[in-house]
Amino acid sequence: MPFPSSPRARSGPRRRSLLAVGPAALALAGCTAGGDGPGDPEDGPSAADRRARARAARDSEGLVERYDAVIAAHPGLAERLRPLRAEAVRHAQAFGGGPGRKASPSPSPSPSPSSSSAVPSAAAVPADDKDALASLAAAERELADRRAKALLGMPGELARLLASVAAAGAAHVYLLTEGGA
Repeated sequence: MPFPSSPRARSGPRRRSLLAVGPAALALAGCTAGGDGPGDPEDGPSAADRRARARAARDSEGLVERYDAVIAAHPGLAERLRPLRAEAVRHAQAFGGGPGRKASPSPSPSPSPSSSSAVPSAAAVPADDKDALASLAAAERELADRRAKALLGMPGELARLLASVAAAGAAHVYLLTEGGA
């Protein structure tokens, strides 16, 4: 005996229609979202974004200089500090800093006269290994905190980058103080 047809009439699109039209609708919606296309006049970072990136790169380069000063004053810590210094170099590069002058793997024996006063010279580095590590940890902590606060006013990609680098800085603090990097 044949089954009776359903009492309700089919209304709306059929499943095959939805499967055929769905991807095209999604593609169209993605293409017309606005603000994300490569031809947009707003394409590229704003002046504020460029300034924030430049400052973050300079901050990371300053941190590299601090690592260099500690390594120069405490060569016994070099093996422990090299991976953290290398991360600071990569952070500077991620923000658009130059890979040239700050990225050299060997520390310069004396900082240039134009270097910031916030960056200690080898003579200004604490004499004790533990104190030298604590000074680096304090610099990492201060920078990570500043970046965590700054990311709140930044657009998506830059905010994510700042958050990631701030988290890495917090991990460096741990490694410098408790983790035995």
